[in-house]
Amino acid sequence: MQKFVRLCFMAPLFLLLGGLLPFAFAGGHDYGQALSKSILFFEAQRSGYLPSSQRVKWRGHSGLNDGKASGVDLVGGYYDAGDNVKFGLPMAFTVTMMSWSILEYGRQMAASGELSHAMDAVKWGTDYLIKAHPQPYVLYGEVGDGNTDHYCWQRPEDMTTSRQAYKIDPSNPGSDLAGETAAAMAAASIVFRRFNPSYSNELLTHAHQLFEFAERS
Repeated sequence: MQKFVRLCFMAPLFLLLGGLLPFAFAGGHDYGQALSKSILFFEAQRSGYLPSSQRVKWRGHSGLNDGKASGVDLVGGYYDAGDNVKFGLPMAFTVTMMSWSILEYGRQMAASGELSHAMDAVKWGTDYLIKAHPQPYVLYGEVGDGNTDHYCWQRPEDMTTSRQAYKIDPSNPGSDLAGETAAAMAAASIVFRRFNPSYSNELLTHAHQLFEFAERS
């Protein structure tokens, strides 16, 4: 239920990216600015080591030990809607929808100067999802604890709440998480097919493995 609520919270952004792009240059409202700020939102949600190109300057590095206790590197990715937890399902859904927005409206995004930012947003997500999938039938789907996190207001740079990592595997399967992450990887692989073929192939390999994992779950 908690994940469903988060999906609903993020839905307006996905609708904006997919539904308003054709009207980005229409009169009356500045939909181009709405698009720019929607994509900028994802930079504000970044976790991990932030690059020098980071446009949201009041954010800093955070979550630098994510996954360490589990022996896996889970640094990076996106925080969820207004908290410091990294939930795999809404993150994968975000990457899927952003990827298809690029595929459907990439020309309009390029005309508004936002295509590179949108592709950066996708890659920030997929770089993390690759880390979260260290083995064909293992996928980390959450870092942090929503219950303790929601009891306090902290900047991610200062957070003191649990960063426990949770995974699915053959003993603890989750077809919904594996399937959505497969969809994210597959859609993103199409986005990068022309621009970064080797990365595209890597994403497609993960997509195949995750789809098979989802089918067996």
